[in-house]
Amino acid sequence: MTVRHPAPAGERGRGPGADPHRLSLAPGELFRARRRRGRCRRITGRLRRAVALAAALATLGTISFGALLLITPAVGNAPKLVRAQDRARHAAWPGPPVPRRFAASLTATEEHGFSAEAGTGPPAIAGVSLAGLIAGGGPGGGALYQQLARLLYTPGDSGLAARAEQVVLGVKLDLSYTRAQVLQMYADLAYFGHGFYGLAAASCGYFAEPPARLSWAQAAMLAGLVQAPAAGDPFRHPARARAREAQVLGRLVAMHALTSARAAAALRRPPPRLAARSASACRSSR
Repeated sequence: MTVRHPAPAGERGRGPGADPHRLSLAPGELFRARRRRGRCRRITGRLRRAVALAAALATLGTISFGALLLITPAVGNAPKLVRAQDRARHAAWPGPPVPRRFAASLTATEEHGFSAEAGTGPPAIAGVSLAGLIAGGGPGGGALYQQLARLLYTPGDSGLAARAEQVVLGVKLDLSYTRAQVLQMYADLAYFGHGFYGLAAASCGYFAEPPARLSWAQAAMLAGLVQAPAAGDPFRHPARARAREAQVLGRLVAMHALTSARAAAALRRPPPRLAARSASACRSSR
C-alpha cells in the first residue's frame, strides 16, 4: 500500500513541469519591485555624477592653486614692507612685542584656529579659501595670514582675483614665518581708527598704556576694533564697542584662553577708561 503525503500549500496547483524554485508575484507586487529598482538606479546615477563633479572641481582647484603659487610674488620681503609702511605713517617700528592678552584676543577675533594649527594643510587651505573666496572675506574677515597678505601686497584691491591672490600669499607667509612673527607684523600694521596704526599707537591713544599693561577688557576692545574701526569706535559708539568687547571675551572663553569667571568679571567692571590721546601725542611720547 502506497501512502501519499499531501503537497505543501505553496506547491499545490503546480503542474508536473513547474519549477519549485520559481517565485510567483502578483501584478501589483511586480510593479512595485520594478519601481524600486528604477529608483535605486536613478539614485546611484546621481551619486556617481556628483562624485565625478566633485573630483573634477578638486582637480581644477588643485591645478589653479598650484599655478597661483608659481605666479604670485615671494614673501621674503614682508618685514621690509612692514617697516616701509610704518615709517611712512610715522608708526613705531619695530613695535613692542605682542602681549599674550592681545594675541589671544586677536586670534579669537580674526581666526579661530590660528594659534592651534599651522594653516598650510589641505583642511586649513580649504577653510581659508572658502572664507576668502566664497564668503567674500572683507577687510576684517578671514585668516590672519590672508589679512596680512592683503595689507602688504594687495592694499585697496578687491574682487575675486585679489582674494585668490591673498589666499595664496597667506599660505606663503605661513610657510615662511612663525605664528609669532605673523602676529607681530599684523599688529604693527593694523589700523585701529583715529589715525592709530599699530598696536603701540592704539594702546597709547585709547588707554594711555603700553601694550604690555593692557587688561583683558582693553585687549578685547582693541582686537574688536581691527575688523571695523569706524563702526566700533568707542568714542562715537560706546555701546557697540562694549558689545563687540563682550563678543571677543566670549570667543576667548570658547577657545579656553580665558575662564568664564574672569570674562564675567571683566564685563562687570565699567567700560575701559578712554584716554582720547591723539596719534601725534602718542608718537611724541615714545
